[in-house]
This record gives sequence, C-alpha cells and structure tokens, in this order.
Amino acid sequence: MLEIWGRPYSSNVIPVLWAVNELRCEYRLQLAGGSFGKLNTDDYARINPNRMIPSLKDGNFYLWESHAIIRYVCSRYGKGTLWPEDEKIRAIADQWMDWSANCAFPPVIQLFFATVRTEPNLRDQSKINSLRDEAVIILKLLDEHLKKQKFVAGDYFTMGDIPLGCVVYRYFNVDVIRPKLPHLQGWYERLSRRPEYQKHVMRFFGTNPTEWHQLEKACRSEGIL
Repeated sequence: MLEIWGRPYSSNVIPVLWAVNELRCEYRLQLAGGSFGKLNTDDYARINPNRMIPSLKDGNFYLWESHAIIRYVCSRYGKGTLWPEDEKIRAIADQWMDWSANCAFPPVIQLFFATVRTEPNLRDQSKINSLRDEAVIILKLLDEHLKKQKFVAGDYFTMGDIPLGCVVYRYFNVDVIRPKLPHLQGWYERLSRRPEYQKHVMRFFGTNPTEWHQLEKACRSEGIL
C-alpha cells in the first residue's frame, strides 16, 4: 500500500491524489501540512528534508516533489495508460507537465491567493486583473494546442493532463471575468466528466480565507483515507 503525506486542499497534493486514484492504487493519506502540522519533526525530515508536502512511501522507497511522484506512480502502475508506451507521446506529456509547473501554475496560484486566500477588503483589484491577464496569455497557448486534439498528449488521457487539469480547475473557479478559450473549456469539460477528477480536484475551496480554513479543517473528519 502506498502512503502519502499531505492534505486534500493543497495545490501540490491534489494532482498526486488524482493520479493514484485514476490508477486505482491502494493508499493511505496521512494528513500533514498546514493546520495538520507534522512537518517540523525529525521523523518527517527523514522522509522529506524540505519538510514540505507531498511525500510518498512505496514499500521501502520514499519520494517527494509532486510531479516526480506523479511520474513515478504512472510509470510503475500505469504503463500503457497514464504512462504512454510510445516514447514520443510520453515526451509530450512530460513536456506539458514541466510547462504546467514553470508557466501555467505560477500566475494561476497567485491569482488564487489574491482572491480566495485574501480577505475581500484587502484585495488589490489591479493586482488581480494583472494576474488574470498573465494567466490568460499563458493559457491561450494551451487553448491553441488543444485545438488539434482532445487531451494534452493526444487523443487519450495521460499523466500530462493531471497537473494542468488541477491548474485549470482553479482558473475557472476564481471570481474573475475570463475571455472565451473554447478549446481549453472543452478539455476542462472532458476532465470534469471523470469521476476521480470530480472527487479529488473539483472540491469547493470557498470564496475567502475563513471559508477556505473551515473547509480544510473539515478534512479532519475524513481521518486517514
């Protein structure tokens, strides 16, 4: 059984949870990070010296960094599905995973923090508009790419869709005015029909810090998944 340290509302943990559930891996989630703590202990430092989440244990093997974990579980448990056997298709999936981390994630997560994670009376609308515009410029590249195919690496779902699918959920669900990106929207709707995306990515994250913290706190009632 896999063991994962993290919390279900963390932007870096969500794609890992989505991946292992798509792969039907048996796993246990140890609630850690944020209000759950557990990271500033010697025991956890031996698992992840960065004292961050997520971390993974598979037998006697430990791994950290969200995308590294996704690649590992897909290569070990998803050959021919999330881990394409064709090296070129796999390289394209890998390419878009890196693009997600380097280009798409930063403006979208900053937009998320400038809205949902900032009290309404403290929000800087000019900053919000700037981050939204930056995100749109980046996501237009993905929209254009998806004009030619159903998923990031081709005509079927792969690991390449997972990090970006999590980014795009946040983009489409923060309270800003967005231009039409029809191919991106169509891809998002295809992802939204996947049960594991619905369960692990499409969580309501609130509209302000109070709601966010209440929702995350409620994860305690889930215990260890």
